[in-house]
Amino acid sequence: QVQLVESGGGSVQPGGSLRLSCAASTSIRSTYAMGWVRQGPGKQRELVAVIGRDGTTQYADSVKGRFTISRDIAKKTVYLEMNSLKPEDTAVYYCRDFQGDYWGQGTQVTVSS
Repeated sequence: QVQLVESGGGSVQPGGSLRLSCAASTSIRSTYAMGWVRQGPGKQRELVAVIGRDGTTQYADSVKGRFTISRDIAKKTVYLEMNSLKPEDTAVYYCRDFQGDYWGQGTQVTVSS
């Protein structure tokens, strides 16, 4: 069983930045892929960003050029750097381990003036 704990959410104004962290309870070195999924109010879940075992990354079109996913294998942590935030980025952001289909508890991000 893998536990994922997100942190770093909060409230920011449009144009602001946040960095989310996802700390795993076990090594992420050989995990097939890890990523971030978000669910906004009244919206379906959306896959935001993924990082593969080899470090390759993929992003939803809605966040390309603004969000960056990265990882620190030694710290067993995956990050999501979010810049130029927009009100439509408001959502609960979940960390996901795709290999075992593990999910974190989620962290709220609110973008509002």
